Amino acid sequence: MIDIRNLHVSVEGKEILHNVNITILDGEVHALFGPNGSGKTTLIMTIIGYPQFKVTKGEIIYEGKNLLNLEVDERARLGIGLAQQRPPTIKGVKLRSIIDFYSKNNPEKVDYISKQIEKFEMQDFVDREINANLSGGEIKRSEIFQMVVASPKFFILDEPDSGIDPEFLGKIGGMLTEILKPKKNQNQISTKNTGLIITHTGDILKYFDANQAHLMMGGNIVCTGNPKEMLKQIQQHGYEYCVRCNRRKREL
Repeated sequence: MIDIRNLHVSVEGKEILHNVNITILDGEVHALFGPNGSGKTTLIMTIIGYPQFKVTKGEIIYEGKNLLNLEVDERARLGIGLAQQRPPTIKGVKLRSIIDFYSKNNPEKVDYISKQIEKFEMQDFVDREINANLSGGEIKRSEIFQMVVASPKFFILDEPDSGIDPEFLGKIGGMLTEILKPKKNQNQISTKNTGLIITHTGDILKYFDANQAHLMMGGNIVCTGNPKEMLKQIQQHGYEYCVRCNRRKREL
């Protein structure tokens, strides 16, 4: 699905990412761990195509296409979606406008979205301006519900579990489960969305089985392994423990 190869990225002339390599296969979901300032947000903004993040070396191959040749909107049309950690308020645009865009001239989609609105109790959100006068947890619900509606082939969630209470986390976990459900495409072939989820706490991992996890520190991937094992070690011993453990494995 997506292959990040030897990626180097600079922001305002300062290199932030150094030789980043990640491969996520069709239908896989990977977790990305790392302390603040390690380069995680730079990585996802580079995948999306924000112009201030300059790729100085390497490539990002998505379904056989080099994303570096494409603008943000072109990448979105290929099925890449992002739920931001701190999305902006969009005055004058209601959530219903987003819903109508994705369900236009598609009765099956209209029916599906109507069921999801009821299932995830989003009735009070759809006729409000996007993220206007919402709490932090409500903003995350709205943002990830848009992922449910859009169902991008490759989705990126930036810290969906940060700063929210258990009730909101349960609702977001349910939405993630919905995004990951196998769905039939136009040819009636069952497919599963692919994703990358950034998380500090790892709480969101309770709701799905991640295929792999990566630890980013200092702008590089320093460890890749079993998500549950990595999270356990990070919670017990900190990020540096994973670095030392990975180094020992390479030396054996």
